[in-house]
Amino acid sequence: MNQTPREILDTLLGHLGFVTEIEESLRDGHLILQVRTGDPRPLIGPRGETLESLQFLVNRLLIAQQKEAPRVIVDVEFHRAMREDAFLARIRHLADAVRENGKSVETEPLNSYERRLVHDAYREDPELETISQQIEAKLKRIVIRKRG
Repeated sequence: MNQTPREILDTLLGHLGFVTEIEESLRDGHLILQVRTGDPRPLIGPRGETLESLQFLVNRLLIAQQKEAPRVIVDVEFHRAMREDAFLARIRHLADAVRENGKSVETEPLNSYERRLVHDAYREDPELETISQQIEAKLKRIVIRKRG
């Protein structure tokens, strides 16, 4: 019997001893599971690593049930949403500098989720393009440069 993404996350958190409420919403075609809890710090972890791991596990379990399962985003007390907003503001600042002076810039090392955010933000931009480093590493830099 296949479990829904919400049921998978609820089961995982229950086995780990967390008392939570999980709300579902849609954003940009992705299901977002928003976890509410009394103390979000243990679920977020240092630098968001525990949250990233939870999301990874939920998505792996979904794919194990159904090969073409859509990707699910897990957030805790809007931590990811606030972090994304601040992150994209920093990237916009870099992109504005490229527009202004024409010189390419390189981001700090980014995980795959952050790289996807950057590429998605500038996919349709007529002036700028983004290119990931072609190296085998978990964290990679992105170059933001003028098109052409």
